[in-house]
Amino acid sequence: MPWTSQHIKWLVDTGERVKTADGKEVEIWEFQHQNDDRVLSAWAKHLRNHYCRDTEIDFFRGNRSRQDYLNEIKFPCKISELGPGIRAGDFGEILVADYLQWLLGFSVPRVRWGSKVIRDESAKGSDVIGFQFYKEGGASEKDVLVVFEVKTKFSRGPRKNRLQDAINDSAKDHLRIDESLNFIKQKLFERNEVEQAQLVERFQSPVDSPYQESFGAAAIISDEYFDAGDIAETDCRKVPKSAKSKEFKPHPNRDGLVLVVIKGPDMMALVHELYRRAADEA
Repeated sequence: MPWTSQHIKWLVDTGERVKTADGKEVEIWEFQHQNDDRVLSAWAKHLRNHYCRDTEIDFFRGNRSRQDYLNEIKFPCKISELGPGIRAGDFGEILVADYLQWLLGFSVPRVRWGSKVIRDESAKGSDVIGFQFYKEGGASEKDVLVVFEVKTKFSRGPRKNRLQDAINDSAKDHLRIDESLNFIKQKLFERNEVEQAQLVERFQSPVDSPYQESFGAAAIISDEYFDAGDIAETDCRKVPKSAKSKEFKPHPNRDGLVLVVIKGPDMMALVHELYRRAADEA
């Protein structure tokens, strides 16, 4: 699979840490992307293959050109009402998947984005799931399952605390892990990636074969919409009340929750440029 890590060198830990209202520490990263044709083209290919593999596109496209198939069927639309927001969201999830894989050493299945039936909708389930094995050849209690929720803010609109939104969604992840893992395993099996599917199976029986769980919330924000005050107001102690309860419940994994903010210049323009290259260079 043509995954690439060249663009991840632009993701830099600033060393800055911001405290939330409940005393949690938020990592601040900068995405210092550059106008480098070689890296952008490789990154666009990487993005494209999340939706449709280069080895399979000629079978699926029918009488359309590769470019038209991607722009009209697979990629979120640039000009529809919902498309740009879905583009931003998909991009953010894939960038966090790259962060987990290339910087933190997790194995991250890439099945979510190509499995969507409607291109201008978000995929269901947990946003990004990764696996880390303590040793080869057998399960260990030190193996780690990581689950991240991701939100983006790349365009003008109502003021929203996107990190708080990611935290709120992360509070539900412990309820949907089983379904998300089953989905990943099923899609890997359908792709004939049986060995990878078997790696997922290791995390499907936590009672019989315990492992560590790590939960995270990430907000990716374009510089012009970044507000440090929003981060300081974030609070992991309260998430929205459910329809069945009048009580606000704290995040079930609050103590170990990882909080990350990634900011960078002109992020929506970057997103559109990557999707353009991904289609034009297919």
